[in-house]
Amino acid sequence: MPWHAQLLLDYRLDAQRTVLRHEHNGPLRIFKSLYPEGDAICHNVIIHPPGGLVGGDVLDVQVHVGRGAHGLISTPGATRFYASDGLPTTQQVKLVLDAGARLEWLPLEAIAYPGCQAHNSLRATLAEGAELLAWDVTALGLPTAGQAFDQGRFNQRLEIPGLWLEQARIDAADTRLLESPLGLGGQRCLGTLWLASGTPFSRERREQLLDGVRAVLDTAPAGVRAGATCPNPQLLVVRAVAPLVEPLMATLQQVWAALRPLAWGLDGTPPRIWRV
Repeated sequence: MPWHAQLLLDYRLDAQRTVLRHEHNGPLRIFKSLYPEGDAICHNVIIHPPGGLVGGDVLDVQVHVGRGAHGLISTPGATRFYASDGLPTTQQVKLVLDAGARLEWLPLEAIAYPGCQAHNSLRATLAEGAELLAWDVTALGLPTAGQAFDQGRFNQRLEIPGLWLEQARIDAADTRLLESPLGLGGQRCLGTLWLASGTPFSRERREQLLDGVRAVLDTAPAGVRAGATCPNPQLLVVRAVAPLVEPLMATLQQVWAALRPLAWGLDGTPPRIWRV
């Protein structure tokens, strides 16, 4: 029987401390709030006890960050889209940031197993002065386990209305997309990191952020191909592909660690959950 799991997270600033109120329905949970950086930033980990999605399952995560609050959200493991018997599996994320809010959305990768019929979407809205530092990473198949992505489909949509929209329909039968140098070029892991703002970056700040990110990408591990750009004054985007997920994720983590002090004057020490 398919599961529809929903998690509602509401971050608020209360006397200079970011606090979380949450509700859940179905197999989605949140670890207790942690404050390794002090009261201003609330760290949380989302848990999906089943560990993966099968045909008909839906994961629905909605996050609201109130004025001046700052949340950081990660996961302890990958989101697994297993082979489907015909019904699609869906993960949908909605992020709403009020004025001056900050959110770091940093889940581990999604794995598209052979035979999956997956839909993965994220939609964010940002009020004036709000900023979102986020990434999305996808691994097609499990190459080290000998499970190639040779059947199935992975659909993705990343959207900040009025600011940015990216859509992908990755079909295992579409060898032109998967193998062509104009597509994935034979790579099976792809990732996107972005820093978005509800207010345009100044030209000086935009160039400083790009320079810092590109310095990190110049030292990326072998096999990782990545680039950074600002498609508009409110958005910095990093795109990367690699044969395996580990070097790609390590690269994005290094970019995150560089952007945090550059953009916000904060420490770039990785959350403990990434080392578990």
